[in-house]
Amino acid sequence: MSGRTNAGVAARRAEALGARLPPLLVAAERVAATVAQGVHGRRRVGQGDSFWQFRPFLPGDAVNRIDWRQSARTDRAFVRETEWEAAQTVALWRDGGETMRWRRDAPVEKVERAELLLLALASLLYRGGERVRLIGAETRAISSIDGLAEQLQRLPEDDGLPPETKLPRHAQVVLIGDFLSPLADIQRAVGRMASVPVRGHILQVLDPAESLLPYEGRVRFEGMRREGATLIARVEGVREAYTERLAAQQDGLAAICRAAGWGFSLHRTDHPPEAALLGLYTALAPEAGRR
Repeated sequence: MSGRTNAGVAARRAEALGARLPPLLVAAERVAATVAQGVHGRRRVGQGDSFWQFRPFLPGDAVNRIDWRQSARTDRAFVRETEWEAAQTVALWRDGGETMRWRRDAPVEKVERAELLLLALASLLYRGGERVRLIGAETRAISSIDGLAEQLQRLPEDDGLPPETKLPRHAQVVLIGDFLSPLADIQRAVGRMASVPVRGHILQVLDPAESLLPYEGRVRFEGMRREGATLIARVEGVREAYTERLAAQQDGLAAICRAAGWGFSLHRTDHPPEAALLGLYTALAPEAGRR
């Protein structure tokens, strides 16, 4: 019976996602368009045929790189630079587990915000000519944001951590979730990917109530991963300890990312998604990996 129950729950969740896909896609494209106005593309110098820019000749440049026609127009020598045309593979993942479907007073569930950011980021990447794939999906690269959204429906529910998957060397990875799992488990998952090697970024998405614990008095908290229930007589009496515990989890996440050469950032679902999207897109820029 449990297998049938799980299948029924998965089917209902897929149906719910399918019902909101059109507005979700519209919202993702709107957020992406807003951010795209304020960022430069992911173009970079490299081997290719597409012209990018002229720049002044510098000491150390080979003489055969000088563009003599452009240089003849001024009293300076200029080098013609072409654009790097090898598309980068960016693998995306969002946590679809039970804890991501909890919310208190926030406008959206954590999983809704994670999906919005994933699709909006994919939209920006597609505009830059990059290859995008979903971690956990059967297909490798997905050619459109519509196809990516459809693949989201088919992803199996996970346990708060990305599944093991084969990634191309030197790809980039973006993991979006609440990352409230034990740090040792998260470290193993990140270590597997970093050893490929791939460069990555973790975005922790939290409900404001998870960040602030705004409850008062006697509260019974129900676990969402079979942890059982906890009754606290005076929540305000444990708020400081809770805040310290959450800060320790976030410090641990940041340390895991630093050790792997990854980036780490935070987002609350009561904050606008544009800032989080800009941070993700900027973190994937080629220059970010060389800092």
